Amino acid sequence: MAKLKTVFFCQNCGAQSSKWIGHCPSCGEWNTYVEEVVQKESSGGKSALRLNNQSTPKLIQDIDIDTIQRIDSCNNELNRVLGGGIVPGSLVLIGGEPGIGKSTLMLQVALSIKNTRVLYITGEESEQQIKMRSERINANSASCYILNETNTQNIFQHIEELKPQMLVIDSIQTLQTSLIESSAGSISQIRECASEFQKYSKMTNTPVFLIGHITKDGTIAGPKILEHMVDTVLQFEGDRHYMYRILRSVKNRFGSTSEMGIYEMQNSGLREVANPSEVLLSQRDENLSGIAVSSTIEGLRPLLIEVQSIVSSAAYGNPQRSSTGFDLRRLNMLLAVLEKRCGFRLGTKDVFLNIAGGIRVDDPAIDLAVLASVLSSNEDIPVSMKTCFSAEVGLSGEVRSVNRIEQRISEAEKLGFEEIVISKYNSLSLDKKAYNIKIIPVRKVEELFSYLFG
Repeated sequence: MAKLKTVFFCQNCGAQSSKWIGHCPSCGEWNTYVEEVVQKESSGGKSALRLNNQSTPKLIQDIDIDTIQRIDSCNNELNRVLGGGIVPGSLVLIGGEPGIGKSTLMLQVALSIKNTRVLYITGEESEQQIKMRSERINANSASCYILNETNTQNIFQHIEELKPQMLVIDSIQTLQTSLIESSAGSISQIRECASEFQKYSKMTNTPVFLIGHITKDGTIAGPKILEHMVDTVLQFEGDRHYMYRILRSVKNRFGSTSEMGIYEMQNSGLREVANPSEVLLSQRDENLSGIAVSSTIEGLRPLLIEVQSIVSSAAYGNPQRSSTGFDLRRLNMLLAVLEKRCGFRLGTKDVFLNIAGGIRVDDPAIDLAVLASVLSSNEDIPVSMKTCFSAEVGLSGEVRSVNRIEQRISEAEKLGFEEIVISKYNSLSLDKKAYNIKIIPVRKVEELFSYLFG
């Protein structure tokens, strides 16, 4: 006879307690403990996953990794974010807001991947709905199977019969195992179901993609242990009212976490954006003040992005500082540098900053473009449309060097820019004759102002 017992779980971090407590000792949150009925598996019960594989200890030098080959997902942006393709036996978690395109992305991958038997398990949509979506995105495959099921015991029975080479779970919050007597989506259910698929992926060397919901705070719903269990956590971002979507890697055991993939949402599905620099640069017929272009790098990919700003007198009392796509605290620091080191009186003015294209940039090389944009708006003098910037600014007003400056210069040259302003310390090791673009080295912010506005 199975044992029934009641356990309290923290909805924020998944900590367990035998009684209800108001303050979680693990994460420090208040009023997050909920009661769940947990049924322990009896000695004669059957687990959802039955595998006979047993691990044996091996010397680390005897482990062969040359035979591991990544699987091509036939999606260049996803391959880049994953670090070069899908790793066999990996567990990947994809999170994002409702309607952002998580299911569309994974269905496109499942239908386009070649020579791979894919099982797409859905607990949110019917088989007919999946078929309608596949027709809308004009994709079809002879090796993609659809299963509408939420019980993990039934799912693993179908897996044993079909023996798929890749799994897609949409979504992990809808699954339920009979070993736990709580509702689907609860902390214990999410943890147990994810654990079963983790064991399956590692023992059979089968890649598994889990689609996850997010909370109102933007974090993935369920216990934090879910993100620790998986190998890769991908975040699908973007505004539903705009057409561009960004796929970021938050955690990746097999690649860099600084990579980024860009998609365009169309009626026929998600289109990969091969050259995001052309997308992130707005099309302008005339030169306007307050606009500067920066050459940045996301992961291995160089990008040219547009920085827009407005500086105006504070007509309503306290001056406002607002930033979209850029760290507000860093903006305040750069404004303080202009105020203290360079003598520009911006303390009584409103400053609004925006990164065009709806993306967020953390690269410090954007600092010089931010200052150029703010100064341009303050002086109401436009910056040349053929000039871009790439340098970090220090607290003393010095223009600091940035890494991989050659790639930044080459990207600006490729897109038709005639000059790029960089740090003087970067220019010392450059062969200027190798580029057709004019390289302007500056040492202080004052030199930047003198060059742009005389």
